[in-house]
Amino acid sequence: MYHKWLDRWDERRTRFSDNIKKQSDLALGAELAFPVVRDVNDLGAFCSLSEQVTRSSNIFFGVPDVLPDVNWHGDTLDFPSSVSTGTAENNIVYAKVTRARESAHAVLVFHHWNASSRNAQLARFFAARGITVFEMAMPYHLERTRPGSLYADHMLSPNLGMTIQSIRQAVVDARQLIKIVQGAGYTKLSVLGISLGSWVAGLVAAHEPAVEKVSLFLAGGDLADMVWTGGATKHIRASFEGRIAQSDLRRAWAPISLECYVDKLARPELAIQIVLATRDQVVLPAVSERLVQRLQSAGASPHVKRLNCGHYSLTLPPYIIRAGFSALRFLNR
Repeated sequence: MYHKWLDRWDERRTRFSDNIKKQSDLALGAELAFPVVRDVNDLGAFCSLSEQVTRSSNIFFGVPDVLPDVNWHGDTLDFPSSVSTGTAENNIVYAKVTRARESAHAVLVFHHWNASSRNAQLARFFAARGITVFEMAMPYHLERTRPGSLYADHMLSPNLGMTIQSIRQAVVDARQLIKIVQGAGYTKLSVLGISLGSWVAGLVAAHEPAVEKVSLFLAGGDLADMVWTGGATKHIRASFEGRIAQSDLRRAWAPISLECYVDKLARPELAIQIVLATRDQVVLPAVSERLVQRLQSAGASPHVKRLNCGHYSLTLPPYIIRAGFSALRFLNR
């Protein structure tokens, strides 16, 4: 009975913003994903470019050698993004710092899609137990919100190139932030992502050697599969149907699929935790379990915590308590 109520609660939360999520036309947007390329007008050429970029992902997600100018304002900081977009507000990166006393361990936290606030309770929980938390605003969220937008429609959308650009920007911004954190004296670095933030955290961990641990909450492997099957992205799926096949979407979004980088994630010096919800209707359990299997096949030994709840009900007791302490033990191990 309780789990039936939980499923209904999750379904209501999944559909909560359906009235503001608008279906739009499929667009390639190749010039956004691949700035040096021009006149890509067909899906086949776009997919070929995506596959090329995936093979040279260290360059694609690379960061400038020179650190950006950083402005510190007490417990917040900001700096210009090295990825420029058409939204001025989005081109400044913001992070909130929750400091632990005498801590050399810092964790970067990446929030979920359409987050309206940071995870203050999570930050205080970790900081009180010796881990300083840097919460970065992802593209088109929080201080970086596009004026007039009702949700982060530029972060994840039927515009294939814009979605790649946004995820790439998040990864590059995070790698810049890691260099700033290192410069502030932190020697042990971890990343933690929640839902869409887990894709960002995973891509950062795959491409940033300084990261020692990555904790992925509500994660999956292939972003295309999550969007195609998830309850929160039905409006995007509707924009795709009849215009692009799921298999082609996987090829188009290969640069931002964690499954394409399992060999990088399986490096011996990186520890991986995955917290998944067995009743999830946003990131379906099959999408999460396939990531676990791919990592294991690549030689990794991820610490997997399975909770009998849904995507949104993970935030409810007792699940959030179990997830929080599991992540704390993992980060402190």
